[in-house]
Amino acid sequence: MKYRFQKEEKLKSRKLIERLFSEGKSVSSFPVKVFFLPLADAQFHQATFAVPKRSFKLAVARNRIKRQMREAYRLHKHLLSHNNGPKFALLFLYISKDKPQYAHVISSMKQLLNEKIA
Repeated sequence: MKYRFQKEEKLKSRKLIERLFSEGKSVSSFPVKVFFLPLADAQFHQATFAVPKRSFKLAVARNRIKRQMREAYRLHKHLLSHNNGPKFALLFLYISKDKPQYAHVISSMKQLLNEKIA
């Protein structure tokens, strides 16, 4: 099993991110909220990560939280994969006002990927 987070799996399209907020469904498991939208003809799940500037003024803090969420997703994305199932565009949003413990990020990511999406 490959635990890579490849270039094809990164969501970068502004139009698709706007569609996620307008048309997508959302589910939360504190401290992470995920917006998801099924993709019609995609080979991979595509994911992006966001931390609000309003909650964390310093870029160092925002980047650390995004790095922790990316790592938790990378290690547990196999829970989301079904070989012939639908592929999703995912936006993970950190909703807490406090700096996270990595264990909390991992547990909420596992819960979101394992149970809530699809």
